[in-house]
Amino acid sequence: MARRFHISLLSQFKRDRRAAGRRRTIHSASNRTQNRRYPSHPFANKACQGGPWLMDAVTNPLKSHDTKAESETATDSLLRSSVYEELRSRMITGKIVPGVSLSTRSLALEMGVSQMPVRDALSRLAAEGAVQIRSKRRIEVSPMTSERLDDILDSRLLLEPEAAVYALPNITPAIFKTLKEIDASLDQAMEDGDVVRYMEYNFRFHFTIYRANNRPVLNRLIESLWLQFGPFMRVVNGRYGTANLVDQHRMAMDAIQSADADALRDAIAADLRDGMGLLIRDTFSKA
Repeated sequence: MARRFHISLLSQFKRDRRAAGRRRTIHSASNRTQNRRYPSHPFANKACQGGPWLMDAVTNPLKSHDTKAESETATDSLLRSSVYEELRSRMITGKIVPGVSLSTRSLALEMGVSQMPVRDALSRLAAEGAVQIRSKRRIEVSPMTSERLDDILDSRLLLEPEAAVYALPNITPAIFKTLKEIDASLDQAMEDGDVVRYMEYNFRFHFTIYRANNRPVLNRLIESLWLQFGPFMRVVNGRYGTANLVDQHRMAMDAIQSADADALRDAIAADLRDGMGLLIRDTFSKA
């Protein structure tokens, strides 16, 4: 009797050990499953190695979809903005000239993007008065009239000298050094007869001054004016060359160095009248 009791107790002990072993195995497997986020899912291994976004793709597909959509929207917005700024810069510096139709397809191929961001950029430029969209295949620089040119010059004379004066207290030695380097490059472009480089360095010279004023709204308004006359200025400079251009930038540099606000205002105004005066004479002297 005692022997049967002993055997029964031993058998029960073995059964309890096996049951405990099974419980440990299940508990361990459960922990591994929880830590690895469902390893049987086809994306689970990638999720475990791919960071939060892929982990969320397995465990929270709705959140993952929202995150991906937001990322794609931000990327699309950045692309559209980049294309717009590039075309804007080309018009300001005269790389896009009047009388030449703009093709969304050719621009898209040149810039390595689809046509959609190019169409969007051209629509924004049309709203600013820089181009006219006559049809899907006919987009041109907006024509210039004497009234419009006078309006642009008057607006520039109101805004740009004051923008420079606002900037004067903030022009540091480092900024002044940059201005000297830009002016030297501009002089070299004039000697070489390189109209495109002249236009680029002329823009950089003015806006290196203006942007020191910490008035982005004012500076954006000035850019919109440059946007409208830049293509025509490129044509005039190309026709007459750079040798006959008057460099008023030295007067502006001297005024900055001496911290003379009135002299800086006069130098910027003289520079604007020289450039725009050449454009007015060339464009409408025969009218």
